[in-house]
Amino acid sequence: MKLLVTGGAGFIGSNLIRHIIHKDEIELLVNLDVLTYAGHLENLLDLSHLPKYRFEKVDIRDKNGVVNLFEKYRFTHVLHLAAESHVDRSITGPASFIETNIVGTFNLLEAARASWGANTGSCRFHHVSTDEVYGSLGATGYFTEETPYAPNSPYSASKASSDFLVRSYFHTYGLPVVTTNCSNNYGPFQFPEKLIPVIIHNLRLRKPLPVYGDGMNVRDWLYVTDHASALWTVLTRGRLGETYNIGGNNEWPNIRIVELICDIIDKVDPGLGGNSRSLITFVKDRPGHDKRYAIDSSKIQNELGWKPAHTFETGILETVSWYLKNQAWIDQVSKPRA
Repeated sequence: MKLLVTGGAGFIGSNLIRHIIHKDEIELLVNLDVLTYAGHLENLLDLSHLPKYRFEKVDIRDKNGVVNLFEKYRFTHVLHLAAESHVDRSITGPASFIETNIVGTFNLLEAARASWGANTGSCRFHHVSTDEVYGSLGATGYFTEETPYAPNSPYSASKASSDFLVRSYFHTYGLPVVTTNCSNNYGPFQFPEKLIPVIIHNLRLRKPLPVYGDGMNVRDWLYVTDHASALWTVLTRGRLGETYNIGGNNEWPNIRIVELICDIIDKVDPGLGGNSRSLITFVKDRPGHDKRYAIDSSKIQNELGWKPAHTFETGILETVSWYLKNQAWIDQVSKPRA
């Protein structure tokens, strides 16, 4: 396997590479990343010496750059994670989401189609997407692979568009594709703009803990290494043309997550001052804020035998511990780029 991982210097991508780099099936793993604010080679410094690992700074919006990379390495497999992924940023600046998530995916599909031609053999193009393409759930029910798409933000709309592009390349050109849609990820190396690392970071500094609206927006939380194991499972064993939903079976309202982290911090690091819940600050809700996401992952569990190894309670303890031990990493990645 000559594997291209796009977005490999980001949160999920770097955890994925750590999870699979030593697999015997992999002859070569190329990490493509343009190193935006959320991509950091610090996440993979201890792997950079491995003979089977390469890094290429390429923007997936650069069609020629992507094509040249396929010609250089002759990839047999693609794990496509590179994306603009922060909803708030998509509201204030949607253009980059359209360019990266839609045009960038198109460039990769075209490069794979040109490189593989009719000789797809055991080739695979695995497109990694999000449960946000399905829109918002009520108090009951779950997203399945048959749930109609109903994106409510420029981010989720751009990901929905890329999902449809990937589907079309399977049905029109016979490109060997699989797609996964995952729930909210958490764990080590997540850039401190998402909920969980923001809360941990602000608690360390005794800053206010911002919570949108009433804090009752519900998400299904998936520990990032569980996601990585699911991605490898689908890449290697998923049925071509199929979509698999990946969830953690861990539904939590945002406010309960914040309260839980406060209580954990007060217990494991009482020197910070205690009474962390007093720092919770409710702020104006963001536009188009989906009320609830919840994944039905029975298809991947029943077909491929995957299931998450972490409950939220065990995963969040590991996550808080990692961030408290790696404040130097947070300080480094939070510095403004030149």
